[in-house]
Amino acid sequence: MAVPTVDELEAFRVPLTAHCYRMLGSAADTDDAVQETIVRAFRHRARYDADRGALRTWVYRIATTVCLDLLRGARRRALCVDLGPAAVPGPDLGRPLPADRFVEPMPDARLVAAADPADLAARRETVRLAFVAALQHLPPRQRATLLLRDVLAFSAAETAAVLGTSTAAVTSALQRARDTLGRRRPAPGDPYDETDLEQRRLLARYVDAFEAHDVARLTDLLAEDARASMPPFAWWVEGGATIARMVGSGGCEGARLAPAVISGQPGFGQYRPDEQGRLRPFALVLVETHGDRIARTTTFLGTGDRFAGFGLPGVLDEESLRRTDESAVPRT
Repeated sequence: MAVPTVDELEAFRVPLTAHCYRMLGSAADTDDAVQETIVRAFRHRARYDADRGALRTWVYRIATTVCLDLLRGARRRALCVDLGPAAVPGPDLGRPLPADRFVEPMPDARLVAAADPADLAARRETVRLAFVAALQHLPPRQRATLLLRDVLAFSAAETAAVLGTSTAAVTSALQRARDTLGRRRPAPGDPYDETDLEQRRLLARYVDAFEAHDVARLTDLLAEDARASMPPFAWWVEGGATIARMVGSGGCEGARLAPAVISGQPGFGQYRPDEQGRLRPFALVLVETHGDRIARTTTFLGTGDRFAGFGLPGVLDEESLRRTDESAVPRT
């Protein structure tokens, strides 16, 4: 009987990260779950029996068990728009909520790995922030069932083996999960595609307008029903013109945006000048496009210490901005 090697187990790290992120919605918990999965798999590698199933099934059983254990007693993570009605624009954002109330962003490179553009787009859709948030409405075992069957394309028998249940129970749980998710399906948004020049130009125009605090141009670029939110506050506002006026009213003078890809969607690291004028990390910003407009922006306040994980520099200068622009979103 062949015993899995460290390299064979490590080859699962990216897809396992995506799976655990969909299950948990937490960056730190995802990291812990993936590491625990690989450690357990290596420690118990002699127990793997290829005659009883594929290595993939065995590894995902460990990962799913780890996630289900972490979810016992956990509060459902959400988006700001799930926590209450739109706010009246103003300086008062209310009190920040605990971090475990929100679905957190993850670096795209740690969630998806595909050479084919069509395959990459499909995988990104399954780690999109709004989709992960919708999954949190499902009870954990239903969530696992739906992900194993509809995202990872496990058979009913394989899913039953992962969850330690029957195929009949899998079929029943899958139907309930599909019904719930159908009612919670996220608002439409375009998948991020580096080869889509129109999308890249839209993002570049948004950067230029944001950095210039140009209310007229921002109003033109934002969808009429655009939404903006700022976790860890439950606060969110709706309306492209409203959002444009807020950006133009000040508060982020001198801010610059450097492109990144966040949870399968286009995004930016927002930098703000310190007392010496150096541009320091301030917040990760996820942007969703819909057609030729910006549909949603989510500014994750307090995430400046996570910039390195998204390939963003610790201090932004013209040289680092040029390098990130060339690798992601053009500014022309």
